[in-house]
Amino acid sequence: MTRSAERLVIAIDGPSASGKGTIANRLAAHFGLPHLDTGLLYRAVGWIAARTGRNPAKIAAELNSGDLADPILRGDEAGQEGSKVAAIPEVRANLLKFQKEFASKEGGAVLDGRDIGTVICPDAPVKLFVTASPESRAERRYQELRARGVDTIKPRVLAEMAERDRRDSERAAAPLKAAPDAWLLDTSDMDADAAFAAALAFIERKGFRSPGP
Repeated sequence: MTRSAERLVIAIDGPSASGKGTIANRLAAHFGLPHLDTGLLYRAVGWIAARTGRNPAKIAAELNSGDLADPILRGDEAGQEGSKVAAIPEVRANLLKFQKEFASKEGGAVLDGRDIGTVICPDAPVKLFVTASPESRAERRYQELRARGVDTIKPRVLAEMAERDRRDSERAAAPLKAAPDAWLLDTSDMDADAAFAAALAFIERKGFRSPGP
């Protein structure tokens, strides 16, 4: 069975440093689809709010794609600020339209975040929940920070990750959790190529194929 003519929306959820962003990027390129890292929305809102003192909900209501281009949003500090404002229901509500409009693009889209399969795209034909052990995720983040010249130690990275996981999982508004029909992909013992191959194989088993040349 092939479903090439069907709109392909791929919803990918999971905690930080699980590999979901890399998988999402590669799947988007493979299928020729636009990709949205929804975490950047919250990072941008949190970063702007922390620097200006403005109301995060108002920032979220006025956010546009140009606000997502700043490389600083990929940093750990922006990630922590993003996790904080993500717990504010008004912020989530004001970013909902942005995400749903992106997901409705002709032909489909790939979105990754923490509530894509449960809130943003509950009807997506493909849902993945990408996870990994805390130790594996902390090691990946540690190596990433060191490569960027950030001076840190593994225990601190692990502690900060655990605190962010707690906030994301326990917040009242759209907590981090797997959708009931999401496929669980544990990347603890996988490199990027193996994780992508596993995700692609799952999607192909559902009948979706890349457009080809």
